[in-house]
Amino acid sequence: MTTRAAISGLCCLAAAAAASPALAGDYAALQPIGFSADGNVFAFEEYGVQDGSGFPYSTIYVIDTRNDSFLPGAPVRAVSREDGSPLSKARHEARRRAAPLIDAYRLADAPGLLAAFNPITETNAKPHSLTYDAFAADEAFRETYTVTLEEKTFEPDGICKDFLKEAKGFRLSMTMKAGAPASDVLQDDSRIPESRRCPTGYLVGGAITHRNDDGSETHVIMVLVKSLGFEGTTDGRWIAVPTRIAK
Repeated sequence: MTTRAAISGLCCLAAAAAASPALAGDYAALQPIGFSADGNVFAFEEYGVQDGSGFPYSTIYVIDTRNDSFLPGAPVRAVSREDGSPLSKARHEARRRAAPLIDAYRLADAPGLLAAFNPITETNAKPHSLTYDAFAADEAFRETYTVTLEEKTFEPDGICKDFLKEAKGFRLSMTMKAGAPASDVLQDDSRIPESRRCPTGYLVGGAITHRNDDGSETHVIMVLVKSLGFEGTTDGRWIAVPTRIAK
């Protein structure tokens, strides 16, 4: 994840406020990129403007969905540190750097389906549960899935000790699978990765699906990580939790 800039002094705070109105927090936007034909590789971009520094950023994650690990060379990050630099510049640079991976697996050829999306701006959605149909079809042919997230409490460590009384992890389960009850655990934190930057909560943000060339499906559940941000605000960054559905 991108690092938070340290801002001090009255004039710097004023500049930061101008770059990020009212220090309202930095919640990254999400843009799926696509899958390999076999569903073994998935990529997405998160992007936005850092709260505090006002720097535009873009990060592209390329994931091996079989073991939920980054491919060599990923993630790919770009931050525009020039005054007045547009967000498009950071996004273009990240795409340029990630192009060898995107092209090697032909990820743009199979964008998949954003089957459900629950952004933090959706005020009447359930933050810890998401129900979706895997693919668009007539009602009789749809297959419905539900994922449920439970937050877990951990003792903060490292720098987080100075700012949090408790840090949050999560357990993510698939509780409905193709319309039938299920109890598949997709992720269950036993520790909190340092990359989550003092996490304070989570949101089940979306589901992206792909029908693989062997007939199976890859589903990627997008989880928004809320973490301690600049001057007590909250940052939001995305992580992907993949699962393969056999057919």
